[in-house]
Amino acid sequence: MLTLNYQYKLIPTAEQATAIDQWLLVCRSVYNYALRERKDWVNSRKCQIDRCSIEREYIIAPEVNKPTYANQCRSLTQAKKENPNLKIPQSQVLQQVLKQLEAAFVNMWERGFGFPRFKKQMRSFVFPQVKPDAIQDNIIHLPKIGEVEFRKSRDVPDGFVCKQIRVMRKASGYYVCVCIQCDVDVPDLIPHGHAIGVDLGLEKFLATSDNEFIKGHKFFKESEGKLKLLQRKLKNKKKGSRRWSIVKRQIGLLHEKIHDGRKDFFFKTAHHLCDQAGMIFAENLNLKALGRSALRKACLDASWGAFLTILGHVCWKRGVYFAKVDANGTSQICPNCYTNCGRKELSQRVHSCSSCGYTTDRDVAAAQVVKERGLSTVGQTGTMLMEGKEIGVGVRTSARLSL
Repeated sequence: MLTLNYQYKLIPTAEQATAIDQWLLVCRSVYNYALRERKDWVNSRKCQIDRCSIEREYIIAPEVNKPTYANQCRSLTQAKKENPNLKIPQSQVLQQVLKQLEAAFVNMWERGFGFPRFKKQMRSFVFPQVKPDAIQDNIIHLPKIGEVEFRKSRDVPDGFVCKQIRVMRKASGYYVCVCIQCDVDVPDLIPHGHAIGVDLGLEKFLATSDNEFIKGHKFFKESEGKLKLLQRKLKNKKKGSRRWSIVKRQIGLLHEKIHDGRKDFFFKTAHHLCDQAGMIFAENLNLKALGRSALRKACLDASWGAFLTILGHVCWKRGVYFAKVDANGTSQICPNCYTNCGRKELSQRVHSCSSCGYTTDRDVAAAQVVKERGLSTVGQTGTMLMEGKEIGVGVRTSARLSL
């Protein structure tokens, strides 16, 4: 089953825009109420019965079950009889809000995320089930909202049907993300063609094993001064006033400009790499640790995780084999003789091996090590196709892995 997501910009009428905003407000209230219910239950079970706080403590009867997705969905049906505002959105939309809250708790338990927080505003809602023909020309049918016009920037491919729709509100307007599916099997890509390794950095965005450098853009840093000025203006405005709303929208547009510029640069860079290679190997970075390091602000501005995700998607779309390799020690190993040259300081930008005398740029050497590790990974299965020739790499790569 092949699944794609297409995003379009909506052109709603004034009534439709008001309805979307009202739906978002109801979804936010449902999310926060359900979170409050779960949080109260957790706080009531924090301490033993004989060791409660003297000042205050959450007390909930012991026979009350733990709030879950199923329990809260059942209580939502009863709440609609008491609160008519809950009848405004589609029922499945509110169920998806509760499912989103359940996913937040699952991420906290299984992936080490923080405790879910209350939302100041809800930015999107989902229609989990729509008609296969929900899109007709430049009109999209949204349940209980009606037919909404959108800018058809690209056509839906033949054979694909619409499965799910997410309506989003951004600073620049309203958007819709359409999930389309096609009942086809996509074979896995096999290693082939010319291979390159990619080393990501801060001084240069990336360096390849073919001695190519791509200069990065510090998108957030370039707009940081303007952002500080707008935030200072917002602080001096009365919250909820007309001028406060204007400045707040300007801040949102600036953040959206930073995001769109970074995303455009990532896609262009990924296509440029795919133009010259059949295999691309990159480092499997510990992004969480980098986001907490001394250079966290620059690392987050570089947004390597988003780039690797986009690079993997572009490689899959264009038939280029993509894989991540271990990033430990890539700047310490010589790509020529595979000797460990020791740790280098960040100020040392040239790799010079004391054993074989191989000298090159530090980032290029690291990219070459990444390339060799990638070739050793695909070579463990025996042979591979490289530049139109079938070669054996099993014996050679086993020595590389042991170094």
